[in-house]
Amino acid sequence: MTEMKIPIKYGLLITLGLILWVLIAHSLVPDPNSQVHQLGAMIFFNVLQFSLIYLGLKAKEREYGDRQDFKKLLKTGVAISFVYGLSAALFFTIVVGFMGTRLLPSEPGVSAEPQAIVLAKAFAGLFVTAMLLGLFYSAVIAFFLAKRRSEA
Repeated sequence: MTEMKIPIKYGLLITLGLILWVLIAHSLVPDPNSQVHQLGAMIFFNVLQFSLIYLGLKAKEREYGDRQDFKKLLKTGVAISFVYGLSAALFFTIVVGFMGTRLLPSEPGVSAEPQAIVLAKAFAGLFVTAMLLGLFYSAVIAFFLAKRRSEA
């Protein structure tokens, strides 16, 4: 159980940052097609994910009292991203369930697919993107934090 405390804590912290961004940004800038919601959100979410993966991996080192190897750090970083991706998709599912799609940016043109399919693809895309970026960020961070064989 203690193995999952760090991924759950830091993954949910990323999602909490996402929730706060959505609530604050949409209350200050109501147009969902604004650059604040397009470019600003993308930058904020990536910096937040990178930062909290880094903090989670440092917390893992503190918990074990020693530098971890690359594989353990990578696994922890991906687990953090998994929790984030899953909880963020769940958050947006709940938002759409209660508020509809008014907070989501509208795409030009009308899709021939039912809205449920479009939303499912968007949520799956959110999850997959969180996982791919999490894998990349975790690998980069773990490369710099990992214990080397010469240190063992």
